[in-house]
Amino acid sequence: MLELALQGKEERNVEFEIKTHGPSGDSSPISLIVNACASRDVGDSVVGVCFIAQDITGQKNIMDKFTRIEGDYRAIIQNPHPLIPPIFGTDQFGWCSEWNSAMTKLTGWRRDDVIDKMLLGEVFGTQAACCRLKNQEAFVNFGVVLNNAMTGQECAKISFGFFARNGKYVECLLCVSKRLDREGAVTGLFCFLQLASHELQQALHIQRLSEQTALKRLKVLAYIRRQIRNPLSGIIFSRKMLEGTNLGEEQKNILRTSSQCQRQLNKILDDTDLDSIIDGYLDLEMLEFKLHEVLVASISQIMMKSNGKNIMIVNDMVEDLLNETLYGDSPRLQQVLANFLLVCVNSTPSGGQLSISGTLTKDRIGESVQLALLEVRISHTGGGVPEELLSQMFGTEAEASEEGISLLISRKLVKLMNGEVQYLREAGRSTFIISVELAVATKSSC
Repeated sequence: MLELALQGKEERNVEFEIKTHGPSGDSSPISLIVNACASRDVGDSVVGVCFIAQDITGQKNIMDKFTRIEGDYRAIIQNPHPLIPPIFGTDQFGWCSEWNSAMTKLTGWRRDDVIDKMLLGEVFGTQAACCRLKNQEAFVNFGVVLNNAMTGQECAKISFGFFARNGKYVECLLCVSKRLDREGAVTGLFCFLQLASHELQQALHIQRLSEQTALKRLKVLAYIRRQIRNPLSGIIFSRKMLEGTNLGEEQKNILRTSSQCQRQLNKILDDTDLDSIIDGYLDLEMLEFKLHEVLVASISQIMMKSNGKNIMIVNDMVEDLLNETLYGDSPRLQQVLANFLLVCVNSTPSGGQLSISGTLTKDRIGESVQLALLEVRISHTGGGVPEELLSQMFGTEAEASEEGISLLISRKLVKLMNGEVQYLREAGRSTFIISVELAVATKSSC
């Protein structure tokens, strides 16, 4: 690009991938669309080159995710495994777009016989269609189901019957699934036929049981979230009432810690889609805060358990760092620190010790705000966190415990803050090192 631009040939929309520079070695690359612009003098001679780049990492990640989903659809439809049900599909205009091998085996009609034909009328119909329906009523009902699904309505399973190529009448259940594009618009339909084979019935039964179990868990979770919000509102109201009374400085500090914890709880209650955190699509807030307030609120969440195990908590944070004015998503940072503190308390033997220290490295100074790397070290005595739990934190285990999921989400939140998590083992002591990128207000020189 540089050679051509120096010759006056300006290339357009060239895609580059560049690695990020930082402490994390597994950072994903940044995708850029680059245009070259030649700078010319009055004699129209090239005297320089300018590159203009647009960051398309977010769009590319979404496109890759969409492509993976689309690939999963294709893998299911084209799989010849006998447990894959008969599947056919239509595009948004009503043309037959899919016809898998199980459908060919069931009907006697090959894929080439039906693809690009009108699904209603040419493939399924009451007269000259490939698969003749029983009567006009069945034809109308089938059309209604397809139309409802295409307009975005949910549709239940319906009885469906037709005559195969050999004249045999096939009785089954029809289930329609929408096919969506990356913007969520319906671009077609997939139709699944449920037959009376023992293996398929058993597989579908297991699937239904799994769906019912998942639905029950969602209902329980929705109930718990609602029931937590009600008393939480009462706690917030009581705190606000207390704030309006004459309080000492120590009482005000306790109420401030309570308020910090309530904000964190509200954030967690709003986390209904954990995939957005794991995939890195969560938007973080930019709030002004002091590390002292976040740290006190995080430590308060482990005091009951640490006191029960007679664990001494030592705060080795320097005063200047605790009182530094920082900018970032303080409730998320508080959530992360509280989770790692709790894991350390659980892994520390009774009578042990837990210490917290940190550093703030400022960099890239701007006019009014500068970026800084906050590093928090949580050290604890004992044998350390189990390896299985650490594997769950890094997402290398297929199944994860509640504590493992908590650590995984915390590490993903740290990555969203352009940071990373490390765990170091030493003789008799282990340490979590949590680094995050924050903004710091530049102090005025006057």
